[in-house]
Amino acid sequence: MNIKNSIAVVTGANGGIGTSLVTALFERGASKVYAGARNTESMANLARVYRDKLVVLALDVTDDAQVSAAAKAAQDVTLLVNNAGTTFDQGFLSTDDLKAAETEMAVNYFGPIRVTRAFAPVLKANGGGAVLNILSFLSLVAMPMAGSYSASKAAALSMTRGIRAELAGQGTLVVGAMPAQVDTELAKNYPEPKATTQEVAREALDAVEQAVEDVYPGTYAKQLLPSVLSDPKSVEAAMKSVLPLVA
Repeated sequence: MNIKNSIAVVTGANGGIGTSLVTALFERGASKVYAGARNTESMANLARVYRDKLVVLALDVTDDAQVSAAAKAAQDVTLLVNNAGTTFDQGFLSTDDLKAAETEMAVNYFGPIRVTRAFAPVLKANGGGAVLNILSFLSLVAMPMAGSYSASKAAALSMTRGIRAELAGQGTLVVGAMPAQVDTELAKNYPEPKATTQEVAREALDAVEQAVEDVYPGTYAKQLLPSVLSDPKSVEAAMKSVLPLVA
């Protein structure tokens, strides 16, 4: 898919990877970007920069009504970017309730399903287009002190693979981007090395343009990948070493 002249919608566009994705889309010639965020006031700076090329949407991916309204307002979209995410850096057994885990699942897993269901007919009507899901390297291996986050991203990877098959018939490309640690507020307690948000955005959009279904942005993700594929137990063991750093 060619990003030039495309029309995109980006969830979680008000910071981190989301803001870098919006910027990178315009740098590649996107004609319009719908920027979704729960707090639309947080989009003021981007709106000033891109003016009428940027359309700010009130979009909480856990809210059926807001997602439906966004899809109705953005009937010209050719690229859907599921980027919104959250983490509480909790292990499976480190808390007495499931509130954090349920929120992570609601945002990181059910959110992209809800948004993709709403926009799939829009993409079909506009020629197929593409879906880009911003996942995590923790989709592939669990970090103990971010256990429920890892589980939510593993579920999102499974969903990505499933919708890839379901949307193939309408000609929609589905890309999953799995960076390791990224220099964002969400990952402030995670160890180095960290990819930049610009690096993640660039490599993820490269994958969309080159029709690469799975991409691992950042040097660290690429270094880890061979071990995950050939010796996943060694990576599982290595993850234990970060326990004190994110506790």
